[in-house]
Amino acid sequence: MQVEIRKEKKFKYVDEGEGDVLLLLHGLFGAMSNFKDLIEEFRHRYRIVLPLLPLFELPFTRANLPGLVKHIQKFVEHKQLDSFSLIGNSLGGHIALMYALEHLDPVRSIILTGSSGLYEHSLGDTFPKRGSYEYVKEKTELTFYDPKVASKELVDEVFSIVNDRRKALNVIATAKSAIRNNLRELLPKITVPVLLIWGKNDRITPAFVGEEFQKCLPNATLKFIDKCGHAPMMERPKEFNVLLDEFLQQVLTPTES
Repeated sequence: MQVEIRKEKKFKYVDEGEGDVLLLLHGLFGAMSNFKDLIEEFRHRYRIVLPLLPLFELPFTRANLPGLVKHIQKFVEHKQLDSFSLIGNSLGGHIALMYALEHLDPVRSIILTGSSGLYEHSLGDTFPKRGSYEYVKEKTELTFYDPKVASKELVDEVFSIVNDRRKALNVIATAKSAIRNNLRELLPKITVPVLLIWGKNDRITPAFVGEEFQKCLPNATLKFIDKCGHAPMMERPKEFNVLLDEFLQQVLTPTES
């Protein structure tokens, strides 16, 4: 799959397809590649927009969730997106929820997978420290039920981040901000349809976190994927896409291919 990463002003993003907009938000160590199967499956029926979060470019004082939410707000305004569904994994889900709490009008639905916002066994506490390659490999493998999903390319990318002092400091600051921004009391304000797709074997935001989100969100549906960790759209893309497709057909009208 060839996907163009576009650059406009301070934004880097993917914009593929036509129709109802799906706005994708990746996690703390995520990137466009995390959603490659989703993009390939849905870009013929929807418009897929994925802004690359400036996790390592933001000044340290703005390396936090409010800073990232503001970046998304400015991106939405820049692209003149007036109606969309938010899809967020891990930290991206947390950002999606915080965005919706401030700007619910354009949000038609929300899809969360392994989202932070209530509880997470935060990688930010111990992970972003300069360490051996094997240590980073082990921690990266914890993201998945099947450690083989943690490819050498992925481990290399994470290793380069945690051994870059500025990037590591931004990761720590962002992870701590996620812990501070607990959304439990605010979630009932989000009334749009929400789909929660959770890995039953998630060790970062365990299964009970998905259940807690379902209790807190007034219009939420929870679906588990067995033998799956923290990133279902990467580890079990076929099952993930089936659940997503069923949900979108209920809440949106896709454009015919």
